[in-house]
Amino acid sequence: MSSSVLFDAPGPKARRRSLIFSIVALVVVAAVVVWVIVTLAAPRTSSGITLPGSFDPSRWDIFADPRVWRGIGQGVLATLQAAALAAVLALAIGIGFSTLRTSVHAWVRVPTTVVLEFFRGMPVLLLMLFILLASSFGSFWAVVLALGLYNGAIIGEILRAGIASLPLGQREAGLSLGLTRLQAKTFIEFPQAFRQMLPVIVAQLVVLLKDTSLGFIVGYNELIRTTMNQMASFYGNRYLLSLFLVTLVIYLAINLSLSAFARRLARRRGGAVRPGFLAKLVNRA
Repeated sequence: MSSSVLFDAPGPKARRRSLIFSIVALVVVAAVVVWVIVTLAAPRTSSGITLPGSFDPSRWDIFADPRVWRGIGQGVLATLQAAALAAVLALAIGIGFSTLRTSVHAWVRVPTTVVLEFFRGMPVLLLMLFILLASSFGSFWAVVLALGLYNGAIIGEILRAGIASLPLGQREAGLSLGLTRLQAKTFIEFPQAFRQMLPVIVAQLVVLLKDTSLGFIVGYNELIRTTMNQMASFYGNRYLLSLFLVTLVIYLAINLSLSAFARRLARRRGGAVRPGFLAKLVNRA
């Protein structure tokens, strides 16, 4: 029996049908792209005033000013600063949540579950507003703490799922070698769970980076507030679409780079403990 029959390979009709569908989809997408470009390039009339098309040089001339790029760079830096600090905080909180969530003691596990579910269920924007209104930390720390708490709760569940997916023999091997439950979890289970779930964690950190844009609402001068609010107000609505497109390209470049990094981690990940690792732990214990 041929492999095409065993693996249900598509026949000539199925391949032809798939090719036709692909061509039709490509034509539709190309038509939509052309329509969008033509629409944006066409002049438009507003309140009796004819405005040039979106690709007219007069709507892009501000980008020849170094001050514009300096302002955009400050917005990017503010976004990355908040995201980096919130990511470190989220990882630390996630490790803490997963440690307490997997405790054998119900008096530790149950309250931790309640707190974790509270932060998971609370919208990030409301959490930012609460921190801003209930404290004097300012908009920067409102963004960082809210993102750290929310994403920390999610990362905690990700790590807990990674620990639960490990073979029971990993923990039992550590206990049989004289390690305590906490030592076995810290030195054996956590490293494997973290490596196994690292692509998912990185993907969650991409979401964290996107959510920094919510800082716009609480007054934090991240990228979107810098470009779409401050610069658009200063230079006028004439440049609003131009600033939007530049902001979009910057966000896409950052997020796609992180997503590519996550995919690379997914291809290279490994969950096994290195040879001699348990022996080193026994000597340390």
